Amino acid sequence: MRYEFRITGRLSLTVADAFPELEKVLAPQQTLLFGRVTDEAHLYGLLVRFQDLGLHVVEMRQLPD
Repeated sequence: MRYEFRITGRLSLTVADAFPELEKVLAPQQTLLFGRVTDEAHLYGLLVRFQDLGLHVVEMRQLPD
């Protein structure tokens, strides 16, 4: 499964490096992170990492493979 996560604000390189499995694209007011999510546990782990780093997920969606 591939997912896209839209995060409020532009992530610093240090914070973005906390997600090595995801590609990063900087937008004016957001950061887009996307990539393969292996299973439900991986998805929930990513969401916990976002929360632990104080990041606000504006949108999360599954992408076509």
